[in-house]
Amino acid sequence: MVCAADIGAYFAGRAFGRRKLAPRVSPGKTVEGAAGGLLLVAMVAGSGAVYFGLPTLAVVAFGFGVGIFFHRRRSNREHVQTRGRRSKDSGTLLPGHGGLLDRIDSVTAAAPLYALGLFSSGVLR
Repeated sequence: MVCAADIGAYFAGRAFGRRKLAPRVSPGKTVEGAAGGLLLVAMVAGSGAVYFGLPTLAVVAFGFGVGIFFHRRRSNREHVQTRGRRSKDSGTLLPGHGGLLDRIDSVTAAAPLYALGLFSSGVLR
């Protein structure tokens, strides 16, 4: 779902992005991109809920919560640090994802919350 949030935000932001989300923190992020990221998270979460036989609304709500919490955390911490130095790991290996280090950081930060959700829902025992 972390990748889905980034992919959805990237493509929706590129296609429809007009209103800046937080121009001083991250000038490239848009409200439309954030909505696109959450939409793709909802689609992935809903598909996972159907696959595992879990309540769709609860799983989508959990995905939204983690997506919003995680995205806000990463935006504030990493973007402020990298903008201050004018250096960012924006490699070309993963276009639209901020580079390989950003991807590893994203998954590492979100993993404990998703594990909590999987254990509490009974998917993992």
